[in-house]
Amino acid sequence: MDEFQTGLVELLPRLRRFAKVLRPADADAQDLVQQTVERALASRSGFRPGTRLDSWTFTLMRRIAIDEGRKAQRWGRVLTSDEEGAARAPDPAQAGEALRADGLAVRDALQALPDDQRHAVALVLIEGLSYAEAAQVLGVPSGTLTSRLVRGRQSLIETLAAQGVTG
Repeated sequence: MDEFQTGLVELLPRLRRFAKVLRPADADAQDLVQQTVERALASRSGFRPGTRLDSWTFTLMRRIAIDEGRKAQRWGRVLTSDEEGAARAPDPAQAGEALRADGLAVRDALQALPDDQRHAVALVLIEGLSYAEAAQVLGVPSGTLTSRLVRGRQSLIETLAAQGVTG
């Protein structure tokens, strides 16, 4: 394996975590990771040496998730009624039965955030990207990223405090 492939392998745990933020269902998150790695390998020529591989792959993953989400919405409108779609939706609590109650509360609070805040929180607080890198991944100015992050953090603090989760 060369340096690029080794870097992708080392990123897999972080890609899985970010995929779970974008797609909470386990199978969907695994599919998203696979699509991201496939696209990264296919688009390897677009990667500029000297840039961060993690930021580049997170950007790929986010774009894939957006495209797939749009496609699913279109197909969902064509193939099912609103009631049938709601009845088939997986219960996120089932996927996390093995997690502790606090972990479930944090996960649920994170998932309850609007997409823009959830993505900012995941990239900066969970994945450790700098504000500038996260802003680049999300395609927004740094000030916009900062305000999304502040609102997301505040919402998480308030939600978790109301549920009695400390830490």
